[in-house]
Amino acid sequence: MGLQECISHLGASAFYVKSRYAVCSGQTFNQVWIVDGEPAGTSRFTVYVVGTIPKDSRTMTATYYYADFVAAGVNNARGLGITTNASIPRTWPSRVRIARGGDRFPKAQTWQQLLGARPNRQTLNAPFGQAGTLGSKTRMIAAVYQPNIKLAAPPDWVISPGAGGNIFMLPPRWDQATYLPKSSGAAVFSVLTSLNYRTASTAPEHEVAAHIKTAYTKPGQTRPPFNTKKLPGETPDAPLTRLYWDAKRREKNRNRAVYNCTKYWGRNYSQGGKKECDEFPFASTYEGAAGSVYNPRQDPLNFSVRPVSKDDNGAAGNLLIQYYTLNRIIDGPDDGFMVKITS
Repeated sequence: MGLQECISHLGASAFYVKSRYAVCSGQTFNQVWIVDGEPAGTSRFTVYVVGTIPKDSRTMTATYYYADFVAAGVNNARGLGITTNASIPRTWPSRVRIARGGDRFPKAQTWQQLLGARPNRQTLNAPFGQAGTLGSKTRMIAAVYQPNIKLAAPPDWVISPGAGGNIFMLPPRWDQATYLPKSSGAAVFSVLTSLNYRTASTAPEHEVAAHIKTAYTKPGQTRPPFNTKKLPGETPDAPLTRLYWDAKRREKNRNRAVYNCTKYWGRNYSQGGKKECDEFPFASTYEGAAGSVYNPRQDPLNFSVRPVSKDDNGAAGNLLIQYYTLNRIIDGPDDGFMVKITS
């Protein structure tokens, strides 16, 4: 992702997520220039931070761009001191090594020096082999990366506000698990992303997409019936989470789904193998049909099943597996995702 793509998507938002491998944020810093105790001029500039991670890499790069310099009235904006820095105030686990590289930030630069200056680039890498927060099967390291701007008025000038401030940046995360690509693990940004399914008749997964759309928009029409059914995965506050290591739990999810397809559509719901029992939430999630066996807060009927074309079910399953792999979704509650249905 480059600067223009970042600017075009940010709008009024604090950050933009292109993928788990490309994000950006921006912060505008405004100054009022004070002369004899009264406002006499204004100035502003924006710092954009673009974060990128190459596929299957453990290195995150943060690229700093300085743009949108504007000044009016009586001011000495070109002499304004601007110091860029970045800290790592917190990591999980607390004792973990994060290697930093790339450009060294200058101690201070003036507005004039930053006009047209090349971007600054910093890198972060959590070296392979360190203990993570999730044990030996799935290792995970996370960090807060905090860019900061400090301002200094030129001698004999006064600005308000004069402190600068932080720039929000989405945190990077490093993983290592046998079910994910690359044995040494890789990095992504810790953001919720969506698995995309389409209902268009040309989409190979359209019957599954139609089932999930009904489950979200008209849950009362789904089976098993449940008056207050509210399925997860539609909003960030109730995401789905991947279930990988517990094969028996996945099997229980699947068995309960098949039981309900048989209950509501009869033993021949498959129509001689033409259809399969589609379940939502997916059997490969902790929120699947048997989730209430393990989680007393989950209602035993808060799921949906429907017979769908075998081909459609297979296509949807392949897309789900590809999504897990591409986005490096890890087992457990620390890495939620959503499902987005489009036409």
